[in-house]
Amino acid sequence: MFYGEHEHSIDRKGRLIVPAKFRAAFKEYAVEHLFLTRGLDGCLFLFTEEEWRRQESKFKNLPFTRGEARKFNRLYFSGAVETEPDRQGRILLPKTLKDFAQIKHDVVFVGVSSHIELWAKERWHDFFESSRASFEEIAEHLLEG
Repeated sequence: MFYGEHEHSIDRKGRLIVPAKFRAAFKEYAVEHLFLTRGLDGCLFLFTEEEWRRQESKFKNLPFTRGEARKFNRLYFSGAVETEPDRQGRILLPKTLKDFAQIKHDVVFVGVSSHIELWAKERWHDFFESSRASFEEIAEHLLEG
């Protein structure tokens, strides 16, 4: 559903325009509500409500007796906010999430099929440059057999 990289900037009020390509997918799939939370590798995750509920179901079934499960759920869900784009297609990024992802002004939206990642532009470029050389190795490892 979500593919590609798109760069945008945060306005003075902390709002960010969702790329037109993603807004078109929201319209096509009748998406109204989005969920934004702390992601992995220093980015933010943006989910449709349907995908959020799917992920939430997986995570809430982790055994609360395991310390790692409690810690993960605390960090993941405490940072979550429900949002919906305004008429101009903008979403508000809460300060806590901007701080977590080290987002100051320039953001890269990265479509990762079932969800969207929001990266500080510099962090995305660093991640991409440090990871692209091993792309084929990773593919061989993950997709063998």
